[in-house]
Amino acid sequence: MIGSELDAAGVHDEALRDAYRRCRAINAEHGRTFFLATRLLSPAQRPAVHALYGFARRADDVLDGFDSRSPTQRAEELQALAAALFARLVEKRQTADDDPVVEAVVDTARSYQLDWQLFDDFLASMRMDLTVTDYPDRAALDRYMYGSAEVIGLQLLPVLGTVAPREEAAPYAAALGKAFQLTNFLRDIDEDLTRGRIYLPADELAAHGVDREVLTWCQQQRRTDRRLRAALMEQHAFTRRIYTQAQRGIALLHPRSRPCVSTALTLYSGILDRIEELDFAVFAQRARVSTSRRLQVASVGLVRAWRARATRSQEVRPSTGTSI
Repeated sequence: MIGSELDAAGVHDEALRDAYRRCRAINAEHGRTFFLATRLLSPAQRPAVHALYGFARRADDVLDGFDSRSPTQRAEELQALAAALFARLVEKRQTADDDPVVEAVVDTARSYQLDWQLFDDFLASMRMDLTVTDYPDRAALDRYMYGSAEVIGLQLLPVLGTVAPREEAAPYAAALGKAFQLTNFLRDIDEDLTRGRIYLPADELAAHGVDREVLTWCQQQRRTDRRLRAALMEQHAFTRRIYTQAQRGIALLHPRSRPCVSTALTLYSGILDRIEELDFAVFAQRARVSTSRRLQVASVGLVRAWRARATRSQEVRPSTGTSI
């Protein structure tokens, strides 16, 4: 199946095909919910999405792996990754390090004319994770999230295609990336705190009497006290509002991309449902959408995707215009 996807995307060089296969494997292994949603895209779109996911995951692994690497070593690895991408994408020169993930994402960036600035903003936020452990307020967290989440939506937008000027759809694409990451922040509080990080605005937590000491106590006791529950309910409601904003942009996407994005939105927002069902017991267990629910939602999306393909025979292709 991957071969037919690469054929549909016009990828014929064997080394490049191997690079895209590597990105697809990374997506399938680490982004199960997202990977499931990508199956609803047309075959021509999937390799590019896998490449963008693979690169983001590659940077994330540099920063978040539980191993003995020092902050200095992680910084050097991240800088090497950034330098390799810059050399290939901007300077258009080959590098000694033939990282297949970089090869694939460079090909995708060129095909869809993705601006280097999007990648630079992403890498800037990744560098913040090397030193920043707390965010004093929403504005500070938003600055981090622009590069770490919103630009991902903006990178994907040309691949998904639009029926309106791309700049009109961009705020909604950014909002969806933001909603996904806010969901991760709520789900992964335990894991992030173990890494020493808190991805929730300190002033909004403090309004409920929550600080790092309270969070650490809750983690040690594997429970959510009333102060933390109140704070998480507020963050939960905020994230819901971002999903509502993002959902308005689905109608601006190319019809063939709507089932995928709608399915991803439903499944990811389902994690919020699960957190609420667990009464915000984020230190007791990790909120997950059940396999049966994922398959149910994906099945509905698959039917919609088939219908969209049946009614529109033109494949989404790279475009220099503002819409597809």
